[in-house]
Amino acid sequence: MVKPFNRIFGLGVSEKAEAETEVETYHPDEVIQLSVNSIEPNRYQPRSIFNDEKIRELAQTIKTHGIIQPIVVRKLDGEEETFELIAGERRLRAVQSLGWETVSVIIREMTDAETASVALIENLQREELTVVEEATAYAKLLELHGLTQEALAQRLGKNQSTIANKLRLLKLPEKVQQALLNKSITERHARALIKLKESDKQIKLLDAILENDLNVKQTEERINKMNNPEDDQKKNRSKLKGFNKDIRIAMNTIRQSLSMVSDTGVKVESDEQELEDYYQITIKIPKKKK
Repeated sequence: MVKPFNRIFGLGVSEKAEAETEVETYHPDEVIQLSVNSIEPNRYQPRSIFNDEKIRELAQTIKTHGIIQPIVVRKLDGEEETFELIAGERRLRAVQSLGWETVSVIIREMTDAETASVALIENLQREELTVVEEATAYAKLLELHGLTQEALAQRLGKNQSTIANKLRLLKLPEKVQQALLNKSITERHARALIKLKESDKQIKLLDAILENDLNVKQTEERINKMNNPEDDQKKNRSKLKGFNKDIRIAMNTIRQSLSMVSDTGVKVESDEQELEDYYQITIKIPKKKK
């Protein structure tokens, strides 16, 4: 029988599984006990960050109620009594933290492509991956099965634009991706940074986001300035012209006022200086003689 997962990704029963069908030594759904030390991590695991607190909570649940859902492993070729994890790494980590010697498992016959796909799909369905991990999972599925983005989207029940947007994040510098993994910035921050073509500018702005706690709108404003420096200069020149005009009006108003005071017979002395950052006007009005 072809499994539902294999139908989704066009995978037939592996040649090895067909050849060993008649001499299989275990039932594919049989739960057995395996040594924890005989199980190696899944080399295709998309998740790179595990929440230690949640692992401890899971370990406490397992200690109280046992393993409700066995983990899934496969026998490694050429390795005597050595198995590779297919699904259930959080459960395995929890059991390891408890110091248990054995764990409940189901052994399945799977190729490398099937093993990778199951690990990726299981994590995608849990919706607990960071956006970078999710994007990496999509990229690996595309590579494993030679699919287009549209075909993958159909098989996963996603919009093609969703997958395309995630994959674009993998083009960002490693430092930006790490900030996403650490949740120091949001996906919207990262997608905005894609608009900057040079990686050094992306990293420079990332530093500014982290240092100044910029929100997405502020980030986008800085990107527009960086991508359109000429427009920004024109705006600054326009502001400067307006500013100078206002200064001229202020200076003329002050001069006219001093002239009006002089017309009343009061001897007024004034001194104007243009300094680097401002204009300075000194006014001297003599006191009346007693």
